[in-house]
Amino acid sequence: MKGFFLGVIISVLVVLLFIFKPAGTVDQELVLSEENVVVDVAEKVSPSVVTVSVKKDRLVTEPFSFDPFGVFQIPQEGKKETVQRDIGTGFVVSEEGLIVTNKHVVSDLQAEYRVIDKDDAEYEVERVYRDPVNDLAIIKIEPKPGKKISAVELGDSNSLKVGQFVIAIGTALGEFRHTVTTGVISGLGRGIQAGNELGGGIETLDDVIQTDAAINPGNSGGPLLDRNGRVIGVNVAVAGGAQNIGFALPINVIKESLANFKETGQFNRPRFGVRYRMLDQETARLNDVPEGAYIVEVAGDSTADRAGVKKGDIITSLDGEKMKNIKGSLAAVIGRKKAGDKLEIELWRSGGAVKTTAVLEEAK
Repeated sequence: MKGFFLGVIISVLVVLLFIFKPAGTVDQELVLSEENVVVDVAEKVSPSVVTVSVKKDRLVTEPFSFDPFGVFQIPQEGKKETVQRDIGTGFVVSEEGLIVTNKHVVSDLQAEYRVIDKDDAEYEVERVYRDPVNDLAIIKIEPKPGKKISAVELGDSNSLKVGQFVIAIGTALGEFRHTVTTGVISGLGRGIQAGNELGGGIETLDDVIQTDAAINPGNSGGPLLDRNGRVIGVNVAVAGGAQNIGFALPINVIKESLANFKETGQFNRPRFGVRYRMLDQETARLNDVPEGAYIVEVAGDSTADRAGVKKGDIITSLDGEKMKNIKGSLAAVIGRKKAGDKLEIELWRSGGAVKTTAVLEEAK
């Protein structure tokens, strides 16, 4: 009986100790717990993150030299030198040597690219495969004998929530390799124009993830990770003139491209041929038009052009899928199709509904 009462007293004391635990102690434990998460993820994923470097010849000129008497300026001939610099980030998705990065990081068709791993081992890039639709590229390297390269684990970007904790790893500013930053998901379904002053090219991207984790030029192509170390996005851009606004491509879009690539050895992607802007419910209501994809531009001799789609049209439905949300945007629907698929298109034009059909062509 005494043992029973003793057990009850101890249980009550434990509960009281937890209830009246100093707030500072609880805050400290939360900070330590988050710190441990970041450390664990960095140690787990960093071996799979690489720096993308470009190697190019450039002409160096010394415009004038002086004669011994300092009277005449003599023009000098330019000389060629080879320079190499870090321009972006990538991550390993296959132990056979496949690495994901952004297309704008490796946009120069004349350049020679290399990748450098966490141990500063350097690999020559054998081939670059560029996705004609997404800002995505696959780099192929040959693993070194006796040195294993580990692949990352891919997560699920469809289950993301605003406010979710995230971690980014990359070569910040093309100078600081394996920089680790943290933040949260600030928004979903954003539309942006992406590029990189260290790489090249500007591309319109839809349905990207917004984060306040510090992302700088040079981070492009690096992984955005959840607290379990799974890749949920590919860092692609930072908002110019702003602080703590970065963007990443959702990993589920990348997984579809990877599956296509591994099956065919290339990016067999359909092309619709428009630039557009998604109109949400509020914007549509204010302008007295339906929700959908507002067509900004139609490429000549494209699938959309041949289907009769015009600038100013609002596509409201593709094959019965309403253009209303992240998963129902025009890019998302087209991304789930294949070249040769027939599309049933519903659009709004000058106050009336129009229906048409189209056959998707392969992107070149």
